[in-house]
Amino acid sequence: MKSVVELLSDLIRIPSPSAVSNRPLVEYAANQLRDAGWSMRALPYPDPADIEKVNLVAAPPGQRADEPHSDLVFMCHTDTVPYAAEWTTALDPRIKDGLLHGCGACDVKGFLACLLTAIARADTSRLAEGLRIVLTADEEVGCIGAAHLLNQNVLRPRRMVIGEPTSLHPARAGKGYCLAEVIVFGKEAHSAHPRQGVSAILAAARLIVEIEKLAATFAQGTHSFFDPPYTTLNIGTIQGGTAKNIVAGSCRFQLEWRPIPGQPATAVLDSVTALVAKLEREDRDFRAEVRPIRQQSSFETGENAPLVHSLEAITGRSAVTIPFGSEASIFATMADEIVVIGPGDMRTAHSSRECVPIVELQEAVECLSALMHRP
Repeated sequence: MKSVVELLSDLIRIPSPSAVSNRPLVEYAANQLRDAGWSMRALPYPDPADIEKVNLVAAPPGQRADEPHSDLVFMCHTDTVPYAAEWTTALDPRIKDGLLHGCGACDVKGFLACLLTAIARADTSRLAEGLRIVLTADEEVGCIGAAHLLNQNVLRPRRMVIGEPTSLHPARAGKGYCLAEVIVFGKEAHSAHPRQGVSAILAAARLIVEIEKLAATFAQGTHSFFDPPYTTLNIGTIQGGTAKNIVAGSCRFQLEWRPIPGQPATAVLDSVTALVAKLEREDRDFRAEVRPIRQQSSFETGENAPLVHSLEAITGRSAVTIPFGSEASIFATMADEIVVIGPGDMRTAHSSRECVPIVELQEAVECLSALMHRP
């Protein structure tokens, strides 16, 4: 039986950025599950580049992986973000100062290694009824694999534990993640004769000023469990124009927002769309289009939920919130209780600093094992 460190080292060595197929990683995990007597259901699909991606649902001995209704689901994504060429040791796991370094070490191959270790050590006669392990594809590019599972109606969970690095604090709530592209249209002309054209850049600037005011309005609605305690808005990219001496014919920018629980994911989108309509009424030369890209809701499980209390008791850590998106949002309207938890700190992820404390890996194995088994 391999240790959790050995399993995680193996997983890190298997490249699984979202741009490639995750099948090699899923097959590695499936072999570990098969050795433990678990049954599995593979659900492949092609991504937009026609690359095969695989979701996997697994059930312990005596239970059926093709039965949608389940009591407790452990969900873990299998893809990582791409790593820079300068990070030459990304797939070469190493241990230093009690930390295991490598791409995906905490986000979230560490959680997967802990799951596989807990399963290998499990007393199958005491495993909980309605137990499932679910491995997903394409989380890093929009939780696409999880959305496929939802749309296929192959999973009807009552409780979910979703792996993400939280330093083993049970995260019972998280903001949503939403993204839209705004395209502002103008009319090109020689910059020496600006009246012959309409500057899309200047029009976009007017709209952005209004969006800044809108952000201040959304900041007035607060949820004290978060920091910052309100829905945040951000314009992360902007492009426009073709040359310095041409009145810009178009300008586009990406607007993201992270809604707090209790606020519809579409609230900002609706408000920005209304702003565009208002500017178009006031100025016949103003024209813009808002194209939603991603609408991922927030999630919140009550502080007194049994799953929250169980994880607080097992880990000895208090419940927290997470500021980043996760697959919890995909199943928030279905599951009664969802908690996000895992070893490692997200602040090291998505970079050459990525690592996970070995002591947290070992603690996580004990935590997952305690949840899997009946009292």
